[in-house]
Amino acid sequence: MSLGPVMVDLGGPVLTADEREILCHPLVGGVILFSRNYESPRQVQALVDAIRSLREPRLLVAVDHEGGRVQRFREGFTRLPAAGRLGELYDRDTRSAMDRAEACGWLMAAELRAVGVDFSFAPVLDLHRGVSKVIDDRAFHRDPEVVATLARAYMKGMQRAGMAAVGKHFPGHGSVEADSHTSLPVDGRRLEDIQAEDLVAFERMIHFGLPGIMPAHVAYPAVDDRPAGFSSRWLRSILRERLGFQGAVFSDDLNMAGAAVAGSPLDRGRAALDAGCDMILACNDPVGAAEVLEGLGDYQDPVAHARLARMHGRHPIAREVLLASDEWQGVNRMVRSLERAPELALGDDSLT
Repeated sequence: MSLGPVMVDLGGPVLTADEREILCHPLVGGVILFSRNYESPRQVQALVDAIRSLREPRLLVAVDHEGGRVQRFREGFTRLPAAGRLGELYDRDTRSAMDRAEACGWLMAAELRAVGVDFSFAPVLDLHRGVSKVIDDRAFHRDPEVVATLARAYMKGMQRAGMAAVGKHFPGHGSVEADSHTSLPVDGRRLEDIQAEDLVAFERMIHFGLPGIMPAHVAYPAVDDRPAGFSSRWLRSILRERLGFQGAVFSDDLNMAGAAVAGSPLDRGRAALDAGCDMILACNDPVGAAEVLEGLGDYQDPVAHARLARMHGRHPIAREVLLASDEWQGVNRMVRSLERAPELALGDDSLT
């Protein structure tokens, strides 16, 4: 059985019998975990082990674990700073910011790999324009060259821990005020302007070997009336052909309001796959996910399967070994020094 094109979610911290059946569906290729699936490192590792035991090749297990406002696993994991903290440091001390970006990427990835998670949907490559509240300090910086520099260091740390990076939200969500979780943002700029600004970080990261990309549920009508995640012009013509991206493309959550323009859950899934996504996220809507799995029939894409297979995590390490290592202890201290306040707002499951 190959990896299917659909990533689904789970209702709680343990697998139910119905969920086991769904995860054995041939069109399912992955599972995304949320805060509701987490109680402790031991529990989430048992959940991941249960998911992985169901089939071969094993399902991909992913999570949104950027740091700052978007960190699904809390107690027992290092509280990671928002990417914007690294951008602030970059303006004062470039070398220190790059070192800490790599440290953050390594620590995030190493702690997740120690409980079996394959990858996090990170880093954010959007620009911190001061326009988008949903992006805001999830972005490294306002300057795309700085974003690319810090994201490359972050990805280097992730790779060292055995995790593939997924840059988001292509071609850029930072220049629109609306939140795609609640409405469809519209960015009216010309392609030339987007290329000169938002696309720069994505282009640089593709050159650096970025393994995965998540497109935005944002419409850019001067380029295509369809949101980027449903647009073959954005995903095939620009991303694949013009920018030369060879990695995996993951849709953003199809249940978001910004995706509603594409129709029913099944219509959204088909449109995203037709546009060039390798895997679609059918989350937070069990009825819609079932509709997608039933309606896609015998969908197969061997090329997409090969891309997705490269997203499996590497370098497994026991959690107790990781936490006892000098590297973890030193990096943990370094990352904690970036915290602006003792408490961070963590775990908003609405953000991807």
